[in-house]
This record gives sequence, structure tokens and C-alpha cells, in this order.
Amino acid sequence: MDDIKLTEYSHGAGCGCKISPEILESILEGSKSSLEFPKLLVGNSSKDDAAAFDLGNGTSVLSTTDFFMPIVDDPYTFGKIAATNAISDIYAMGGKPLMAISIFGWPIKKLPVDVARQVIAGGKSVCENAGIPLAGGHSIDSPEPIFGLAVTGLVENINLKKNNSATEGCELFLTKPLGIGILTTAQKRKKIAAKDLSQAIDAMCTLNSIGEDIAKIKGVKALTDVTGFGLLGHLTEICEGSDISAVVDFEKVSLLDNTLKYLSMGCTPGGTRNNFASYGHKISPLTEDQMNILCDPQTSGGLLVAVEKDSVEEFLNVTKNAGLHLDSIGITVPKSNHFVKVV
Repeated sequence: MDDIKLTEYSHGAGCGCKISPEILESILEGSKSSLEFPKLLVGNSSKDDAAAFDLGNGTSVLSTTDFFMPIVDDPYTFGKIAATNAISDIYAMGGKPLMAISIFGWPIKKLPVDVARQVIAGGKSVCENAGIPLAGGHSIDSPEPIFGLAVTGLVENINLKKNNSATEGCELFLTKPLGIGILTTAQKRKKIAAKDLSQAIDAMCTLNSIGEDIAKIKGVKALTDVTGFGLLGHLTEICEGSDISAVVDFEKVSLLDNTLKYLSMGCTPGGTRNNFASYGHKISPLTEDQMNILCDPQTSGGLLVAVEKDSVEEFLNVTKNAGLHLDSIGITVPKSNHFVKVV
């Protein structure tokens, strides 16, 4: 089974498979419910990471789902990445995951059952690492391999973090380096060195559990995870929802090792251009490198956090204790002609 390369059985890879923001917005147009749900604290109107429903006792149940096609060839690792990515949505709301159920599609006539079993095993291992059961799921015979999770979580309402509640003067932080889309494209084109692929996999398999801790900081005003729409796409959602703008210092944005090397080799995912076509008009003019990096679709990327200046020290202490050494990548400012300016 070592000769089976899962990425050869899918037309896309990881969160790069996501429908572009522009097309998705068109699809969802008119989908708003005609009924009122007062206890639905977060729905699809704010393009947030998970839905939040108030239980009436000071807590809310969180619900999310995320799935995609293989981003790596190894089935066990694919399962781990997909599960890590799905659980991230709960952490990005400041919540604690409770349980997950799997979403699984498999081309039964093309790929062995033993390979499918490894995918599920990888997902189960991540659930156990997060302290939750993989409690069930649903499967179909599909043309391409698909795996992900629907995850249920819980959050105290006072700690619920949204992506549309940032204020002016917040420092911006990103908890994982960018470049995942570029490096995984290099893998698909058989151009990547083993150590570079390994660092990308390590990043994608790292749970964003820090979200549960930083959500307890009052000065954390907005929180989201960076996935298929790229850093600029998810930051634009924060700014648009919060009616502010942001300035990003391009030199302060950390990258996975050798990202620029693979970019120079033409390893740019197709999703990068799709992302820019969707929201580029909302961004200040970019250089080619800025676009290719800041619009790069991330799979299981880091958390993007907006922190009030008075709480930055507390935030950095919490993240440092978790082994993260972060620098501010920008700041939120009053709304201007562009939602995001890159300098």
C-alpha cells in the first residue's frame, strides 16, 4: 500500500478545495431563515467558524463541520490533518470540544478498505488527543476520498469569541506560520524536500487548543482560524464584520521554512488566485509575493487574534506558556477605503 498516493485521487487538496468566497456568497444569497431564533447567538450571517446556541444557563453549545479531499499521500496523516482542522473551529470560538462524528467518502472500487481504515484511525487519534470521542459518523461511496468531522463543543457565553467583534487599535497575532498551501502544492508536484513537508505536516497536525485559553482574556476582541481563504480573506471577514480596517506588516508575518523557495519554483495553489479574485478589491494594492503568500489557502492553519493593547502582555504570557513566541503582525484602524492595507 506504500505505492498508493492519495493526492493523485483528488482534484484539489485540503482547504484549497473550498469554494471561493465570491461564489460561496452567491450560493448563500437568500438563505437567511424567515424564522427568528433568539437563542442562536452565532449563525451564518457573520461567516464565523461555528454556530453557537444559547442553552440558557450561561453556556452555549457550539456546532461545526469541516471536511476535504487529501492534502497528503499518507492516509493516516490525512486523517489527522482533517480532524485537527475540523476541531479548530471550536477552539476558534473560544470553546471546548465535546465529541465528533465523521464525514467519510471513499471510492470503494479504486482504493482498498485498509487504506480507508487508516484515514479513520488518524482522525480518531486526533480526537483522543483533544480528549473527545469519535462517536459515530456517516459514509458514502464517492468518486474521490473525502474525510472530515462534525464537532460539538461548549463555551461559557462570557468567553464566546466571534470574528466580527474587533475594535480599533487592536494588535493582530497569528499563531501558526503561513505557507502550507505553497508547500503542499510543491509536494503534489513532487518538488518538495522531506524535511519541508514534515514541518508543514507538523503545523497542520497541531491542535489550536490555545484558543480555549486565550478566549478567557477579556481584551481578546475577535478570534478566527485561518484556512482556505488565506490570511487576507479571514482578516477581511473580521474587518468587514467589525466595520473597521487593518494594517498588516508583511515582514512580520512568519512563514514556514523555504516557502519563498517553493514559491519561486511556481508552486502556487490555484486557490490563491481564486481567493484574490474574490476579495482583492477590498485590499490595498499588493506585490506578487504578497498576494501569493497572504492569499495562500491554509489547511489547519493558525488562529488570527485581535487583542486590545492593554491585554497584549497578558495574551503573550498565555501564549508563551503554551510554547508560542509571537509578534504582532499588524493593527486594526478606523475604516478606510480598503479593509486591509499591507505595508
